[in-house]
Amino acid sequence: MEAANCGLSQLKLSNLHTHNNITRQKHASSCCKFTIGSSKDTKRTKKTLTCCSHSSSNKDGGVSKSNIGGLVLKPQAGRAYYSAGVRTYEENSFDVNAHTNEEKIGVLLLNLGGPDTLQDVEPFLFNLFADPDIIRLPRSFRFLQRPLAKLISVLRAPKSQEGYASIGGGSPLRKITNEQANALKDALETKNVHVNVYVGMRYWYPFTEEAVEQIKKDNITRLVILPLYPQFSISTSGSSIRLLQNIFREDHYLARLPVSIIEAWYDRTGYINSMADLIEKELTTFTNSEEVMIFFSAHGVPVTYVEDAGDPYRDQMEDCVSLIMKELKHRGIKNTHTLAYQSRVGPIQWLKPYTDEVLVELGQNGVKSLLAVPVSFVSEHIETLEEIDMEYKELALESGIENWGRVPALGCKSSFIADLADAVIEALPSASSMSTTAASTTKKKSSENANIDPLQYAAKIFFGSFLAFILLLSPKLISFFRGNPML
Repeated sequence: MEAANCGLSQLKLSNLHTHNNITRQKHASSCCKFTIGSSKDTKRTKKTLTCCSHSSSNKDGGVSKSNIGGLVLKPQAGRAYYSAGVRTYEENSFDVNAHTNEEKIGVLLLNLGGPDTLQDVEPFLFNLFADPDIIRLPRSFRFLQRPLAKLISVLRAPKSQEGYASIGGGSPLRKITNEQANALKDALETKNVHVNVYVGMRYWYPFTEEAVEQIKKDNITRLVILPLYPQFSISTSGSSIRLLQNIFREDHYLARLPVSIIEAWYDRTGYINSMADLIEKELTTFTNSEEVMIFFSAHGVPVTYVEDAGDPYRDQMEDCVSLIMKELKHRGIKNTHTLAYQSRVGPIQWLKPYTDEVLVELGQNGVKSLLAVPVSFVSEHIETLEEIDMEYKELALESGIENWGRVPALGCKSSFIADLADAVIEALPSASSMSTTAASTTKKKSSENANIDPLQYAAKIFFGSFLAFILLLSPKLISFFRGNPML
């Protein structure tokens, strides 16, 4: 059996901000534009998105004595430094075979990150909820971003620690992502493309800021950014892109570094085939495989991301599932399927249908065999190992489903890694510098700040503080955040 979990076979198998988002053209008036091209493996063409900048406080909110860009840090010895960058797709005359010996090529893998130990859980959660792409506060409430993140992280830490304790005491995401980086480097070497591969995590070590420093130290001359999220969302790839724009804008070297970003790759043939391979294999473990319903469970996002901010995540997810099922049908597999969204948090509406509610409904409707497919994840972590394998499995069995299975995450599956290597090679010719976009963003941001009415701002702060105080002390809100684990 091919290792789908990059050396983690011992583990049991059973992503709110205001204007700081990646959005469609209708938000272009307050944001800088950048074009993102989809992979050459598909028929899709380039599209223009917009991205607003956001600067965060350097205060640590009382969680740690040090931070990078507002992230809570802890002292660590002997760790590797990694990270990333972003820019437009514009064709040029770069030839991979002719230039790989002259250029120092870097490939950056972006991921969420996760706590290495139980003691890391609370500061990790603080970093997560302090991100304005995760908690989208109105402009008047932005000063509450870090206090609110502190409150939520304190309330959620005990429950989240229980979840991490159940899967070994920490997240395996760092280990798996490092193994994927090594596998990708080897795959590119076999194609005679010599690169340095870096890993940049958004909310825990190795942080994105650290990775950028290492890329500079290595004198990388051309960089490809590869988020390990198949589908694009403003809360995952978009959050990292926003952070990278801020970093690159402030650095003379980075602003001129040719960079290419692979925005989304859910529709690549290699990815679709790799997912179909795993599903087809797991179906054979059921006695009556043709009766099994294929249950795609994706990480959810708030509905406002899609309806107000133009997040393409839902459309891309539905398209992804359709492509996988089309490939399975081509192979003669005609099982029924459904898609639901997991990991919702907070008293707001998220993408529906919800995974837990659908599981109960399926059981009540007489479905007896179910194969869960974590479609938005390429690595095992808390949401697959604990949320799906434990919580959802138990709920499914209690609801009347008798036969449960789960497709492993892609991990280091060779066909998947080979396709990522092809995506990197295809992206290399399109790299270009960020200097023009950075200058435009700085000028626009300065103009926006100059138009702020001090009296109006002070009034919003006062009334916002009063309302926030009432909300933060609400027993219902506190109870919700304390009792609903995520990550």
